[in-house]
Amino acid sequence: MNVHQQGREATATARPNAGIDVSKDWLDASWGTQERRFGRDVEGIKQLTASLTASAVDLVLMEATGGYEAPVAAALQLEGLAVVVVNPRQARDFAKSMGVLAKTDRLDAQVLRDFANVIAAHPQRERYLRPVSEERRVHLAALVARRRQLLDMRQAEANRLALAHRAARKSVLKVLKVLDREIGQLDLDIDGHMREHFKEALAWLDTVKGVGPVLKSTLAAMLPELGQLGPRPISALVGVAPLAHDSGHHRGRRHVWGGRAEVRDVLYMATLSAVKHNAVLRAHHQRLLAAGKPKKVALVACMRKLLVILNAMARDRAPWNPDQHLPQPT
Repeated sequence: MNVHQQGREATATARPNAGIDVSKDWLDASWGTQERRFGRDVEGIKQLTASLTASAVDLVLMEATGGYEAPVAAALQLEGLAVVVVNPRQARDFAKSMGVLAKTDRLDAQVLRDFANVIAAHPQRERYLRPVSEERRVHLAALVARRRQLLDMRQAEANRLALAHRAARKSVLKVLKVLDREIGQLDLDIDGHMREHFKEALAWLDTVKGVGPVLKSTLAAMLPELGQLGPRPISALVGVAPLAHDSGHHRGRRHVWGGRAEVRDVLYMATLSAVKHNAVLRAHHQRLLAAGKPKKVALVACMRKLLVILNAMARDRAPWNPDQHLPQPT
């Protein structure tokens, strides 16, 4: 049997992988030689899950679509299917690399299926899999996401207030009052849920000066991999790992990009506080500035350091110990 025959036989006997294009109303799925459209409702998700299970699908890949993909991914995982959720930019870059420039729901599902084939064969495929969501984390993530939405709405109203005619100011102020009340209630709900369901995480998070309730709840809700990955993978997952930009003899400037923006944004705000009030982060920040690093670069480096420390604490389930992180005298 030659190499090409072996390849064809392996393809024929391998379990198929699936790509799902998720929209507000529809789920366009492609696996093996099959393509079907399902409704994005309870019955449609049930039919999709049954179809993929019956075909012994190995891995399912879909894009993050503002939360529309979450119930689909959870349902598939409950049936034991491996699920990967990628950033839409990753999927589009993959499509372009394959020469697929057109964009329809059907074509997108095919591209995602081909992308799934690549990840399924990757020697480190486990790192791409979506962690199985626990109900307590799903509940918390919904509260955290809603709080972020209300903050965006409040900022928009606050911007309108600055320009509002006096005839409209009363209405804007009334909306701001309602939003403040709702945000306050969500803060109470999040705090209660954290204390009831994430006591162990709070036990060590509460020992870190500069880490407030917003970062605590965001990490618990949006970063379940904390403590399960190494320093560089967790940094890359959040988007604070410097990425090389080299070619030949050229050594380009390292940049950070990608990752989970909702975690990175909150980590940024926490680091702004930590470099002032946390001795370890303050010393690290000052050392970088003294070495001539630009302020933004120094702050991102402190974000990465804080994340790596929190990751180690989560791994060891250990409280904050500044002696482990402060530079030792020479």
